[in-house]
Amino acid sequence: MKYWLTASNGSGHGVHSPFVFDFINNVLNDKREFDSFRFIENIRAELKDNQKEINVPDFGAGSRMQLNNKRKISAIAKSSLKPKKFSQLLFRIVHYYKPQSILELGTSLGITTSYLSAANPSAQVITMEGAPEVAAVAKNNFKQLHLSNIKVIEGNFDDNLPAVINQLSSVDFVFIDGNHRKEPTLNYFYELLKITERTTILVFDDIHWSRDMEAAWEEIKEHPSVTLTIDLFFVGLVFFRIEQKIKQDFVIRF
Repeated sequence: MKYWLTASNGSGHGVHSPFVFDFINNVLNDKREFDSFRFIENIRAELKDNQKEINVPDFGAGSRMQLNNKRKISAIAKSSLKPKKFSQLLFRIVHYYKPQSILELGTSLGITTSYLSAANPSAQVITMEGAPEVAAVAKNNFKQLHLSNIKVIEGNFDDNLPAVINQLSSVDFVFIDGNHRKEPTLNYFYELLKITERTTILVFDDIHWSRDMEAAWEEIKEHPSVTLTIDLFFVGLVFFRIEQKIKQDFVIRF
């Protein structure tokens, strides 16, 4: 309710930031349908019908839908995949800003990864997934979609992220969709700060999922290296633009 009462409208009117106004006009309000959307959404539909059971160890805050570790792929697809609206938003961000190095924490079944990959086929996409059987499904989806710029790293990324960061000199775009608790989320943020640059974009999923996540989001917003944030309720965008002389935090309806 607070979000809807305080958010700026999605038209860009009254937004006193040329960068954010441009983001609203050319990313949020880009209504184009790209060819890859149809192919990826066909895969999503197949996953929602897939009754095969796989093992899913829980490394995060847990699922509100499923309590055991044996789950049907269809159940994972229905409860865990980012909705089409936000998956395609990630595509539009990558398509518009053309990041060359992309990191994703939380592959799941590979739908958002596929959108990130298809948005810029020349980019290097590294995606991290804790559950080997889930990663195997994602890899098969990448193969069906003929996506060749994706590297999957399996294992708990609470443990693996530092090693991945040590191998990267910098990163242009990161989608964080992992352990939805305050401490791990902040740990990811502070680790990622080691390889961020002024053009890096961080996207945090489910920033209002719990009070814990909201507290993490508030701390991220207050960090001195962060110059601009955009709260779209289900995701939060973080920028480090040195051109941004005054720190600004926007809440925008989407």
